[in-house]
Amino acid sequence: ILNSCKDYRPAAKGYINASFVKTPVEGSTQFIATQGPLPHTFEDFWEMVLQYRCPAIVMLTRLVDGSKMVKCGNYFEAEDGPREFGNISVVTKSIQTTNSSLILREQEVTKAESEQPPLSVLHIQYPEWPDHGVPRTTLAVREIFKRTHRLSAGLGPIVVHCSAGIGRTGTYCTIHDTIQRILAGDMTALDVAKTVEIFRLQRIGMVQTLDQYEYCYKV
Repeated sequence: ILNSCKDYRPAAKGYINASFVKTPVEGSTQFIATQGPLPHTFEDFWEMVLQYRCPAIVMLTRLVDGSKMVKCGNYFEAEDGPREFGNISVVTKSIQTTNSSLILREQEVTKAESEQPPLSVLHIQYPEWPDHGVPRTTLAVREIFKRTHRLSAGLGPIVVHCSAGIGRTGTYCTIHDTIQRILAGDMTALDVAKTVEIFRLQRIGMVQTLDQYEYCYKV
């Protein structure tokens, strides 16, 4: 989904494993569902965020799981000064942890010699969601929704990723879309199976397990 870019970005490949995801309902949120960034895709990831002026990134994974397997690269920590990704700079302006185990980072992303103003991005990490599984409660996921569902009005899509960018990612996108449409009075959103079907046409494998599908209803 990256547009061509002629800037000097030595580690960039011009490709990222990401898909636009959206139900065909007026006013529904558009997402970019993507694989967790890895060192060789960091520059392309941040280029994507800037190109589409994404107001939020929802990260639903740890960097390393309990079996020491790397699930995602550390593309976001920038508390000790700017992180440079080619000609893109990322600075963390503030960081806090909520009672529901969310880690919130207010970040500023800038591109050298760009005419666009710096982009403010809310980075939300929820490390307690297990791969191929579901959280024990719905509290944190509902808080993510509350913090993001108004952000995209007039702004770009919300970036959502886990490790592969399909199971946990698809589950959250389904939950967000369903609640948002219900709040807007669209009761057809109760057909979660239809939403998952639509998302799977846009990105294969969205919502991987029965537990994840049932969790959509639980939330």
